[in-house]
Amino acid sequence: MLAASCCDRRMCVCPGPRRIAIPVRSSRLPLFSDAMPAPTQLFPLIRNCEIGRIYSTVCHCHHKHLCCLSPHLAHNHLRCTPQKKLAALCCPKENFNPFIHTRSYVSTPQRFYLTPPQVNSILKANEYSFKVPEFDGKNVSSVLGFDSNQLPANAPIEDRRSAATCLQTRGMLLGVFDGHAGCACAQAVSERLFYYIAVSLLPHETLLEIENAVESGRALLPILQWHKHPNDYFSKEASKLYFNSLRTYWQELIDLNSGETTDVKEALINAFKRLDNDISLEAQVGDPNSFLNYLVLRVAFSGATACVAHIDGVDLHVANTGDSRAMLGVQEEDGSWSAVSLSCDHNAQNENEIERIKLEHPKSEEKSLVKQDRLLGLLMPFRAFGDVKFKWSIELQKRVIESGPDQLNDNEYTKFIPPNYHTPPYLTAEPEVIHHRLRPQDKFLVLATDGLWETMHRQDVVRIVGEYLTGVHHQQPIAVGGYKVTLGQMHGLLTERRARISSVFEDQNAATHLIRHAVGNNEFGTVDHERLSKMLSLPEELARMYRDDITIIVVQFNSHVVGACQNEEF
Repeated sequence: MLAASCCDRRMCVCPGPRRIAIPVRSSRLPLFSDAMPAPTQLFPLIRNCEIGRIYSTVCHCHHKHLCCLSPHLAHNHLRCTPQKKLAALCCPKENFNPFIHTRSYVSTPQRFYLTPPQVNSILKANEYSFKVPEFDGKNVSSVLGFDSNQLPANAPIEDRRSAATCLQTRGMLLGVFDGHAGCACAQAVSERLFYYIAVSLLPHETLLEIENAVESGRALLPILQWHKHPNDYFSKEASKLYFNSLRTYWQELIDLNSGETTDVKEALINAFKRLDNDISLEAQVGDPNSFLNYLVLRVAFSGATACVAHIDGVDLHVANTGDSRAMLGVQEEDGSWSAVSLSCDHNAQNENEIERIKLEHPKSEEKSLVKQDRLLGLLMPFRAFGDVKFKWSIELQKRVIESGPDQLNDNEYTKFIPPNYHTPPYLTAEPEVIHHRLRPQDKFLVLATDGLWETMHRQDVVRIVGEYLTGVHHQQPIAVGGYKVTLGQMHGLLTERRARISSVFEDQNAATHLIRHAVGNNEFGTVDHERLSKMLSLPEELARMYRDDITIIVVQFNSHVVGACQNEEF
């Protein structure tokens, strides 16, 4: 967690700005906390050594014993050993044996770093790649394939990702989902949203065929072919509930049939809004099964942003709700790279969003709608799934909480009512959809949660991915950013860069390569193994203070197919 007084980076329930502090669980040091699952058994031990080194640099003060520290420092950072006992351990007693020869030793902090293979093991634990056949039996694909990866900061990770091929219609769906106040909502949206989109795109005849198959008990036509990493799981317990809600949706689409071809933009908007409505309705109705009842409430009271791309030939649609981003990588004639944004952040930095929210509520609430760059002073994204605390009336919230399970009723967050809460809903899941027709110079698309964009500029993201995919590394002048660098130091930087060029493309996954830079880049814009090792060695209590969960999907386009489609149009 990033803030001592905030339960979530995106969800703040404290009146003031978030403050950074080291969280302490009960009376234990973070050093001895349960480690986050890691690819190797050695990793938690190394991380504990690393945090031990960090604490030793804090506590070791130029030849002073630990007992010489201020009471405040000793109390806060050495909770596991009372100060009196610590003094007894560090200092000799007054009545020590005078005949025992004693020596004074000065201990220096010992450094423990992950080796390159250990770093690679961590970075590659969640990577996934898929190559698309050029011809899938229906049409030639404009997508060569995609790489995806995730790096947790929260435990468990609150990000999710999804990728699937539409089987009854054309195109591919890819998306990243950033959860807050827990991972329940992001998990549910990652499982369900693509089905809602696929159903929204189906022609009337196919919907009827699917409904008739359900009625007669026949096997259903497959709608999606999922491309999933083994860690990307589906909730088996909720599958029947989710299916029934989806069926109700396609039954309504059958009844509302207008005979017109479905517009992709309209289908995306309808799917987002309908899923969010079903999440809310399922929480209100509840479920006889106590497990499912608690699950649907957790999904509704947590939240998630979503950034989804639908690619069909040269037609690229990006539907975004929240502050994840879609960035197009364009290669110019001179071989350089430029970034084109295909999404807008829905937060306080977007003036149009602030104006939209103000127009939806009375003028008397104008000053309380956005405080400290948060919705009602609490929520960072201005659009999200779930988060019923910003959508339901106070009466409905109280009724659901009181009739819900004890876990929900005992949760202070769920019972908390946002300040100045007068005219809900304040939050929507309706996406902003941007359409782009692909060109031969459009080489790839990066979908990523805000954990990436907080650490890297969009132009750097596109350049790094572009150089990785093409294998052409354009050397930029080394920028020192105002630092005083000696000739020897500059020679060292140039030598390091030359050594890196031979191994810079060691990653077999573009998303992994990008995460390596996002976490390990130094002030000169190059990957520093020591920095990367330190960042990956941090235990969960500290990792969230330095960065967010990072989830990335890199989609590579087939320029030959895109160019051929473009020529057919003219």
